[in-house]
Amino acid sequence: MDKNQKILLIFIGFCMVMVLGVVAFNVFMPKPEIKADDIEVSKRITKEQELPSEKPEIKTKEYVNVYFIGKNEHNEEVYKAVKRQYSADVDGSKIKFSVYALLNGPKPEEKQRGVYTEIPNGAQVINVSELPDRVIVNLNSSFVNGGGADSLYKRLYQLIKTVKLNSDLPVYLYIDGQKADVVGGEGIMLSQPLSNSSLEN
Repeated sequence: MDKNQKILLIFIGFCMVMVLGVVAFNVFMPKPEIKADDIEVSKRITKEQELPSEKPEIKTKEYVNVYFIGKNEHNEEVYKAVKRQYSADVDGSKIKFSVYALLNGPKPEEKQRGVYTEIPNGAQVINVSELPDRVIVNLNSSFVNGGGADSLYKRLYQLIKTVKLNSDLPVYLYIDGQKADVVGGEGIMLSQPLSNSSLEN
């Protein structure tokens, strides 16, 4: 037997030992036990992975009603509720937003439909104070000056109807920081808190 044959025999022997070792390992080594709990966990993980991502929350639009004056189908003058889009994140409370919207007046397209306001251009909000038991709407004196008694009654009713609709608390009107029990040059009596009967004296 020459040298090359010896090397070949050694190589074949080595290969046979390796194959026998692998077979013996697979036959005699214990296999890991798969428990039912492991299968359930695997199913849960798969289901969780398949869950669709949450859709972003879609906020519905909110509106407040503000009262101006217009005509009904019989051509009679009435108080008209006009919607204004409102966002609590941007505009604060509904009562505060509605008072500012009221004093800003009707939009151009609303004016074209005959909607108008009796509130003078110079009327301004000094502040709207929201207390635990009441709301104080403090306006400047331009709100009650000029226009005559009929105009003053109408603008007061615009304010009353607007604040009553947008606040669950009693609302009081102040003019230049003073409670408005008598308003305007005509001396109109105003009972408070504001209600639909505040001007019935």
